[in-house]
Amino acid sequence: MAEFVYGHWAVMETLRAGRRGVEQLLLAETVEEKGQVAQIVKLAQERGIKIQRVARRILDDVTEGGSHQSTALRVGAYPYVGVEEMLALARQRGEKPFILVLDLLKDPQNVGVLLRVADAVGVHGVILQERRGVSITPAVVNASSGAVEYLQVAQVTNLVNTMKELKEQDIWIVGLEAGTDLNPLDSTRLDMALGLVLGSEGEGMRRLVRDTCDLLLTLPMRGHLASLNVATAGSIALYAAWQARGWPGWERA
Repeated sequence: MAEFVYGHWAVMETLRAGRRGVEQLLLAETVEEKGQVAQIVKLAQERGIKIQRVARRILDDVTEGGSHQSTALRVGAYPYVGVEEMLALARQRGEKPFILVLDLLKDPQNVGVLLRVADAVGVHGVILQERRGVSITPAVVNASSGAVEYLQVAQVTNLVNTMKELKEQDIWIVGLEAGTDLNPLDSTRLDMALGLVLGSEGEGMRRLVRDTCDLLLTLPMRGHLASLNVATAGSIALYAAWQARGWPGWERA
């Protein structure tokens, strides 16, 4: 099923990644072909993609009011993968598995931010539950600035069963939660084969998901608020895990 990816970075990275079929690039009638727009047009031309100028209201309609920046790309469905492909990527890189597991997050902005960070730290894959949570929608692609187009993302029918299958392959399942009775993030070395689990906004992890975790960790807080936004907390934990691994893949100057 076709959909419209929108926004300069999301459109550009979708074209660069080259994982989706692309049918058409839509540009607002008034937008000038300079800067990022010029780069997008060049990429589209190199791939032989049809470019069409349209009224801004048409872009408003096809992106359902999203912040399209006068640019939208008609593409095929997002290319989900299986969990085994993530593990194969870890083997290919010669690294211990590093997987992000999202338990029914619902805010596309939070999911997009986490996916952008997941790409930045080199996770081997991201696991979502197929129903009730956010999928990889155009809004998520936009919020990730197109980073999700480079990630291995799996949709599974039962998150708990998938977590158990990961554990059978000697991957530690570590949940991140708010709470003063939990061990702090730095109490555990995160350089093991890791599945990092984040719960939904407001509700956190579901009980069975929490009970399936091998460990529960928290971010210590000293301020007036009791917790951080899930995207912020998850980003800190992802970077902590990458640091614990010695920053693999980072080219130091």
